[in-house]
Amino acid sequence: MRRRMRAALRRVATRVIRPLYEYAEHLAEADLPAFANHPRNLQIERPRRLYDTDRVWIGDDVSIGPGSLIVPQTIYPTPVMRDPAREHEVQTFDPRIAIGHRVTATGGLTIAAMQEVVIEDDVMLASNVMICDGLHGYAHANEPYKYQPMFRIAPVRIGRGSWLGQNVVVLPGVTIGELAIIGANSVVSHDVPARAIAVGQPARVIKRWDAATQRWVPAHARRAGAVGSRG
Repeated sequence: MRRRMRAALRRVATRVIRPLYEYAEHLAEADLPAFANHPRNLQIERPRRLYDTDRVWIGDDVSIGPGSLIVPQTIYPTPVMRDPAREHEVQTFDPRIAIGHRVTATGGLTIAAMQEVVIEDDVMLASNVMICDGLHGYAHANEPYKYQPMFRIAPVRIGRGSWLGQNVVVLPGVTIGELAIIGANSVVSHDVPARAIAVGQPARVIKRWDAATQRWVPAHARRAGAVGSRG
Protein backbone atom coordinates (compact mmCIF):
# COMPACT_ATOMS: atom_id res chain seq x y z
CA MET A 1 0.00 0.00 0.00
CA ARG A 2 2.71 2.47 0.98
CA ARG A 3 4.63 1.64 -2.15
CA ARG A 4 1.58 2.35 -4.30
CA MET A 5 0.95 5.65 -2.47
CA ARG A 6 4.54 6.75 -3.01
CA ALA A 7 4.29 5.87 -6.68
CA ALA A 8 1.03 7.84 -6.97
CA LEU A 9 2.61 10.87 -5.29
CA ARG A 10 5.56 10.69 -7.67
CA ARG A 11 3.15 10.65 -10.61
CA VAL A 12 1.34 13.72 -9.23
CA ALA A 13 4.63 15.52 -8.76
CA THR A 14 5.72 14.65 -12.29
CA ARG A 15 2.46 15.50 -14.02
CA VAL A 16 1.15 18.43 -11.96
CA ILE A 17 3.55 20.02 -9.46
CA ARG A 18 6.68 20.12 -11.63
CA PRO A 19 4.91 21.71 -14.63
CA LEU A 20 3.34 24.30 -12.32
CA TYR A 21 6.75 25.09 -10.82
CA GLU A 22 8.34 25.36 -14.25
CA TYR A 23 5.50 27.62 -15.43
CA ALA A 24 5.94 29.86 -12.37
CA GLU A 25 9.67 30.08 -13.12
CA HIS A 26 8.86 30.99 -16.71
CA LEU A 27 6.52 33.77 -15.58
CA ALA A 28 9.12 35.11 -13.13
CA GLU A 29 11.70 35.33 -15.93
CA ALA A 30 9.26 36.63 -18.53
CA ASP A 31 8.26 39.69 -16.51
CA LEU A 32 11.78 40.83 -15.67
CA PRO A 33 12.30 44.50 -16.57
CA ALA A 34 14.72 45.67 -19.26
CA PHE A 35 18.29 46.12 -18.08
CA ALA A 36 21.11 48.23 -19.50
CA ASN A 37 22.21 45.17 -21.49
CA HIS A 38 20.57 41.90 -22.56
CA PRO A 39 21.60 39.12 -20.15
CA ARG A 40 20.96 35.51 -21.11
CA ASN A 41 19.61 32.86 -18.74
CA LEU A 42 18.94 35.34 -15.95
CA GLN A 43 16.94 34.22 -12.91
CA ILE A 44 15.82 36.64 -10.18
CA GLU A 45 13.28 34.87 -8.03
CA ARG A 46 10.20 36.49 -6.56
CA PRO A 47 9.62 38.42 -4.39
CA ARG A 48 12.05 41.04 -5.69
CA ARG A 49 12.41 44.80 -5.86
CA LEU A 50 14.30 46.18 -8.85
CA TYR A 51 14.59 49.90 -9.55
CA ASP A 52 16.04 51.99 -12.40
CA THR A 53 17.21 48.84 -14.17
CA ASP A 54 18.45 50.86 -17.13
CA ARG A 55 21.41 51.57 -14.84
CA VAL A 56 22.02 47.88 -14.06
CA TRP A 57 24.27 45.64 -16.17
CA ILE A 58 23.99 41.88 -15.58
CA GLY A 59 26.03 39.07 -17.08
CA ASP A 60 24.83 35.75 -18.43
CA ASP A 61 23.78 32.74 -16.34
CA VAL A 62 23.15 34.79 -13.18
CA SER A 63 20.89 33.38 -10.46
CA ILE A 64 19.58 35.53 -7.60
CA GLY A 65 17.31 34.08 -4.94
CA PRO A 66 14.10 35.57 -3.51
CA GLY A 67 13.87 38.75 -1.48
CA SER A 68 16.42 40.76 -3.47
CA LEU A 69 16.60 44.56 -3.57
CA ILE A 70 18.70 46.09 -6.35
CA VAL A 71 18.56 49.87 -6.41
CA PRO A 72 20.73 52.39 -8.24
CA GLN A 73 19.84 55.42 -6.11
CA THR A 74 19.33 58.45 -8.38
CA ILE A 75 17.84 60.76 -5.74
CA TYR A 76 17.68 61.05 -1.97
CA PRO A 77 15.46 61.31 -0.11
CA THR A 78 13.02 59.31 -2.17
CA PRO A 79 9.33 60.18 -1.70
CA VAL A 80 8.81 57.40 0.82
CA MET A 81 11.68 58.76 2.97
CA ARG A 82 10.33 62.31 3.15
CA ASP A 83 8.26 64.13 5.74
CA PRO A 84 5.39 65.74 3.78
CA ALA A 85 5.21 68.57 6.34
CA ARG A 86 8.72 69.85 5.64
CA GLU A 87 11.01 70.73 2.77
CA HIS A 88 13.96 68.51 1.96
CA GLU A 89 17.21 69.19 0.19
CA VAL A 90 17.35 66.58 -2.56
CA GLN A 91 20.61 64.90 -3.52
CA THR A 92 21.00 63.56 -7.06
CA PHE A 93 23.30 60.75 -8.18
CA ASP A 94 24.46 59.03 -11.37
CA PRO A 95 24.79 55.42 -10.20
CA ARG A 96 25.80 52.19 -11.91
CA ILE A 97 25.50 48.55 -10.82
CA ALA A 98 27.34 45.83 -12.73
CA ILE A 99 26.95 42.12 -11.96
CA GLY A 100 29.22 39.72 -13.82
CA HIS A 101 28.64 36.35 -15.47
CA ARG A 102 27.61 33.32 -13.43
CA VAL A 103 27.09 35.24 -10.18
CA THR A 104 24.89 33.37 -7.70
CA ALA A 105 23.07 34.70 -4.63
CA THR A 106 21.05 32.51 -2.28
CA GLY A 107 18.47 35.14 -1.33
CA GLY A 108 17.88 38.38 0.53
CA LEU A 109 20.54 40.20 -1.51
CA THR A 110 20.63 44.00 -1.18
CA ILE A 111 22.70 46.14 -3.56
CA ALA A 112 22.41 49.91 -3.26
CA ALA A 113 24.55 52.25 -5.36
CA MET A 114 24.84 56.01 -5.57
CA GLN A 115 28.11 55.85 -7.50
CA GLU A 116 29.15 52.32 -8.51
CA VAL A 117 28.95 48.75 -7.31
CA VAL A 118 30.74 46.11 -9.39
CA ILE A 119 30.45 42.37 -8.72
CA GLU A 120 32.81 40.47 -10.98
CA ASP A 121 32.34 37.05 -12.61
CA ASP A 122 31.68 33.87 -10.64
CA VAL A 123 31.09 35.53 -7.27
CA MET A 124 29.07 33.48 -4.76
CA LEU A 125 26.85 35.31 -2.27
CA ALA A 126 25.13 33.55 0.62
CA SER A 127 21.86 34.72 2.20
CA ASN A 128 21.22 38.29 3.35
CA VAL A 129 24.32 39.93 1.91
CA MET A 130 24.23 43.73 1.77
CA ILE A 131 26.51 45.76 -0.49
CA CYS A 132 26.28 49.56 -0.45
CA ASP A 133 28.46 52.41 -1.71
CA GLY A 134 26.99 55.10 0.55
CA LEU A 135 25.59 55.55 4.04
CA HIS A 136 22.79 57.45 5.71
CA GLY A 137 24.12 60.59 7.35
CA TYR A 138 24.37 60.96 11.12
CA ALA A 139 26.20 64.28 11.44
CA HIS A 140 24.02 65.27 14.37
CA ALA A 141 21.47 63.70 16.67
CA ASN A 142 18.76 66.35 16.73
CA GLU A 143 16.73 65.11 13.76
CA PRO A 144 15.84 61.69 12.35
CA TYR A 145 18.69 60.12 10.41
CA LYS A 146 16.42 59.30 7.46
CA TYR A 147 16.23 63.06 6.74
CA GLN A 148 19.98 63.65 6.84
CA PRO A 149 22.04 63.58 3.60
CA MET A 150 23.73 60.43 2.34
CA PHE A 151 27.50 60.52 2.79
CA ARG A 152 30.74 58.50 2.52
CA ILE A 153 29.85 57.69 -1.06
CA ALA A 154 32.62 55.65 -2.71
CA PRO A 155 32.63 52.77 -5.25
CA VAL A 156 32.64 49.12 -4.23
CA ARG A 157 34.16 46.19 -6.13
CA ILE A 158 33.84 42.48 -5.36
CA GLY A 159 36.59 40.52 -7.13
CA ARG A 160 36.20 37.53 -9.42
CA GLY A 161 35.32 34.22 -7.81
CA SER A 162 34.97 35.58 -4.28
CA TRP A 163 32.69 34.05 -1.68
CA LEU A 164 30.69 36.18 0.76
CA GLY A 165 29.10 34.28 3.63
CA GLN A 166 25.72 34.73 5.23
CA ASN A 167 24.79 38.19 6.61
CA VAL A 168 27.92 39.88 5.27
CA VAL A 169 27.79 43.68 4.97
CA VAL A 170 30.16 45.45 2.56
CA LEU A 171 30.56 49.18 3.25
CA PRO A 172 31.39 52.06 0.88
CA GLY A 173 34.81 52.33 -0.73
CA VAL A 174 35.72 48.67 -0.22
CA THR A 175 37.50 46.49 -2.78
CA ILE A 176 37.49 42.74 -2.15
CA GLY A 177 40.18 41.01 -4.19
CA GLU A 178 39.59 38.03 -6.42
CA LEU A 179 39.02 34.62 -4.83
CA ALA A 180 38.75 36.13 -1.35
CA ILE A 181 36.45 34.68 1.31
CA ILE A 182 34.44 36.77 3.75
CA GLY A 183 33.15 34.84 6.76
CA ALA A 184 29.52 34.88 7.85
CA ASN A 185 28.25 37.91 9.83
CA SER A 186 31.28 40.01 8.90
CA VAL A 187 31.22 43.77 8.28
CA VAL A 188 33.78 44.71 5.62
CA SER A 189 34.91 48.30 6.14
CA HIS A 190 38.39 48.10 4.54
CA ASP A 191 39.87 46.46 1.45
CA VAL A 192 40.49 42.72 1.52
CA PRO A 193 43.36 41.43 -0.65
CA ALA A 194 43.00 38.69 -3.24
CA ARG A 195 43.05 35.09 -2.02
CA ALA A 196 42.55 36.03 1.62
CA ILE A 197 40.05 34.99 4.28
CA ALA A 198 38.60 37.81 6.38
CA VAL A 199 36.16 37.59 9.29
CA GLY A 200 34.77 39.80 12.02
CA GLN A 201 33.20 43.17 12.76
CA PRO A 202 35.08 44.92 11.31
CA ALA A 203 36.47 42.16 9.12
CA ARG A 204 40.19 41.44 9.36
CA VAL A 205 42.33 39.05 7.35
CA ILE A 206 43.06 35.85 9.24
CA LYS A 207 44.47 33.68 6.42
CA ARG A 208 46.15 34.10 3.05
CA TRP A 209 46.72 31.64 0.23
CA ASP A 210 50.35 30.64 -0.11
CA ALA A 211 50.97 29.88 -3.79
CA ALA A 212 54.27 28.14 -3.08
CA THR A 213 52.82 25.60 -0.65
CA GLN A 214 49.27 25.62 -2.05
CA ARG A 215 47.88 26.06 1.44
CA TRP A 216 46.01 28.62 3.49
CA VAL A 217 48.40 30.06 6.06
CA PRO A 218 47.82 32.45 8.98
CA ALA A 219 47.88 36.08 7.93
CA HIS A 220 51.02 36.76 9.99
CA ALA A 221 52.96 34.04 8.14
CA ARG A 222 54.54 36.30 5.52
CA ARG A 223 57.02 33.93 3.95
CA ALA A 224 56.22 30.99 1.69
CA GLY A 225 56.55 27.74 3.59
CA ALA A 226 55.75 29.26 6.99
CA VAL A 227 53.91 26.94 9.34
CA GLY A 228 50.17 27.34 9.06
CA SER A 229 46.80 25.72 9.16
CA ARG A 230 45.64 23.50 6.36
CA GLY A 231 42.39 25.52 6.47
